[in-house]
Amino acid sequence: MHLYFCLEFSNTLIKLKNIFLELPKKHQLLISGCSLFLLVLMVFPSEKASASRSTDKSSVEIGKRYQLAIPEEDKQVLIKAPEQKSTALTWQTATVKSGDSLGKILNKFGFSAKTIHDLASSKDGKKLTNLNIGDKLEIASDDDGKLLKLHYPISITDTLKWQLSEQGYVSSKEQKSIETRLNYAQATINSNFWNAALGAGLTNNQTMHLANIFGWDVDFALDIRQGDSFNVIYENEYIDGDFVANGKILAAEFVNQGETFQAVRFKDGEFYTPQGNSMRKSFLRAPVSFQYISSSFKPKRYHPILKRVKAHNGVDYRAPKGTPVKAAGNGRVIAATYNKYNGNYVFIQHANNIVTKYLHFSKRAVKKGARVKQGQIIGYVGSTGLSQAPHLHYEFLLNGVHRNPRTVKLPDAEPINKKYKAEFAQVATELLNKLEGSKNALLAATDHAQTSSAE
Repeated sequence: MHLYFCLEFSNTLIKLKNIFLELPKKHQLLISGCSLFLLVLMVFPSEKASASRSTDKSSVEIGKRYQLAIPEEDKQVLIKAPEQKSTALTWQTATVKSGDSLGKILNKFGFSAKTIHDLASSKDGKKLTNLNIGDKLEIASDDDGKLLKLHYPISITDTLKWQLSEQGYVSSKEQKSIETRLNYAQATINSNFWNAALGAGLTNNQTMHLANIFGWDVDFALDIRQGDSFNVIYENEYIDGDFVANGKILAAEFVNQGETFQAVRFKDGEFYTPQGNSMRKSFLRAPVSFQYISSSFKPKRYHPILKRVKAHNGVDYRAPKGTPVKAAGNGRVIAATYNKYNGNYVFIQHANNIVTKYLHFSKRAVKKGARVKQGQIIGYVGSTGLSQAPHLHYEFLLNGVHRNPRTVKLPDAEPINKKYKAEFAQVATELLNKLEGSKNALLAATDHAQTSSAE
């Protein structure tokens, strides 16, 4: 058999030789060159291959373990991270009700007295002991019922957070930023100011604030007329793109019986005229929110109880019992007591020999000798003393002489500080230009709508 294969192989070589000799000369040279190149590669291997064989023969032994150097970046891939046990959290929300405390709330959820103590004694834990009705607590526990996290939103932007650690409960505060966007409101008064303001999109608080800004110059109970108008720039507040609240009024214009009043808010929180004079006067024109004036300032008036003509040296503001009464200006309480004529009353001494008197309170809120600030509540409307119905009797005395509180000239409060005049002027110009622009845009839109309707 072996001889047979040898004869066959020999015959094959002879045939290949004959085929080679029959090829053209250039093909014979090409085949010869390639064969020679392959022979050289087989006889003289590469240096790396020789070194490899040398290493294999001289240093590698069968059955022996060897430690190989692994590059640092490969080590990170090969080392397997230790497995961590995932903890599933269960979140629950508690709303604080009347009579609730941190202990009562956590007891309801099954947490131990130690957990309550640890939370209350942690940093910021005192805030958890002074919960208000309506507050919410967001509580997270694990499968074993251990309290791991507690979140307490204390405002629309701030949330106090507690997390269990090896050191106990650790607190932190998360604060979300508020984005402010400008908004505009304007209207012409047809029936009353309140309805016009609400119809323009202002809230109740914004409407009251707008009235307070111009309340020194305009009596919103008696001076408003049909055709009066207002124009307001205010801020809206957003958190994470969601509307959360109406912000501050920045500038406003009010037209009352043809007279225009403008106010601009500065960084001190006060409102000033475009010239930098304070919108506040040194005294409130009316120290109470009233329904109507039941009796005006008169040198001679028939007293309905005493049944005789007597000077009425003040103004009677009719209002529901319990309506708060505010100090008309800064001063010191020189009397706060009761008698059968005035009922519960309060007298306040102000600067420049001015005294204001407030009669017929249902209840006083200040005592003799107290220092009071303008706008501070000093009592509540009532009908004590010589009074037929709940009202405030208000008197204004200058150098001991009674003056009509509704017409007496009230001195201006301090103007803008000189060092801020240039800054205020820039702010005022910018805001009033925007105010004018919004008004013109509304007029243009109204004209366009009327023109389209006529066509």
